[in-house]
Amino acid sequence: MNADDEIIKEEAGEELYERKSFKVDAGQEPMRIDKWVQQRIENASRNKVQQAIEAGFLTVDGKQVKSNYKVKAGDSIVLMSLLNPEYTEVKLENIPLNIVYEDDDVMVLNKPPNMVVHPGVGNYTGTLLNGIAYHLSNQNPNITEDNLPRYGLVHRIDKNTTGLIVVAKTAEAAAHLAKQFFNHTVSRKYTALVWGNMEDDEGTVIAHVGRHQRHRKMFDAYPEGENGKHAITHYTVIERFNYVTLVECRLETGRTHQIRVHMKHIGHTLFNDAEYGGDKILKGTVYSKYKQFVDNCFEVCPRVALHAATLGFVHPVTNEQLFFEAPLPDDMRLLIEKWRNYLEKKADV
Repeated sequence: MNADDEIIKEEAGEELYERKSFKVDAGQEPMRIDKWVQQRIENASRNKVQQAIEAGFLTVDGKQVKSNYKVKAGDSIVLMSLLNPEYTEVKLENIPLNIVYEDDDVMVLNKPPNMVVHPGVGNYTGTLLNGIAYHLSNQNPNITEDNLPRYGLVHRIDKNTTGLIVVAKTAEAAAHLAKQFFNHTVSRKYTALVWGNMEDDEGTVIAHVGRHQRHRKMFDAYPEGENGKHAITHYTVIERFNYVTLVECRLETGRTHQIRVHMKHIGHTLFNDAEYGGDKILKGTVYSKYKQFVDNCFEVCPRVALHAATLGFVHPVTNEQLFFEAPLPDDMRLLIEKWRNYLEKKADV
């Protein structure tokens, strides 16, 4: 690599891609861009780089180019690369899918609770991606486990979070959607039940989100310093129940566990979020009847009370603005009803 080459790698959180930026140095001889990029990415094949260029994953000074483009001094090259190491374990499984929308380019699904989005260590079966693979194989008999498309998911939601997720059915759609996620132009709102009575009706949380320094499976908020990635969450109160609050959270960035971490950071851990301590009574009385009521609530919604309620993006082919809504799942709906009834009965006393 030349001394003046600059490579910047920016990894997303819940988005399944990374962004690599290159700056071509002043002494660079003219060279085909596919060859130039291949030399700078470990284990990259010329064919894979060419596929990425054809799909629109690569731009030079903000514009798409062909594989035979000759790089020149000063070029700013950006490559969006989907992170799909888990996809090698995808199996075709006949899993029921709640498909909200589908055309030749994209699918939007409403994910149920207790379903992992993509295969990984300890979760090779029953995943959303396995069900999607089976669905696509029915549409195209030529798709097998050995030649599954390596695009598809450009973002994800946690196993126990419900709601909307978009899937790209072509490489071109994946590139288009990945750019929208990276540029924060995708509209996403979540509904969450959090512990405590929120002080303000609306607000914004700005804090870096990164790996917890002691517990590697968890994430933490870092207001200052170099830890984590910049993250912004806007919230609005929907309904108050004294000891818990129903809120709408709008993501401006998409870091792993962002809402869960940000709400805990401001003192309002998500209800029944076991990983972050929300599966204990954090607000309320010491009376045994209240403890029994909360335990019943945990049984009604035995997961973190978080739902991806809306999703909006620009269609990668038609450029139409699409917007989707997913109603609250039964467990969260019943949970909210229990708190509403509890508050009404308490007011009658």
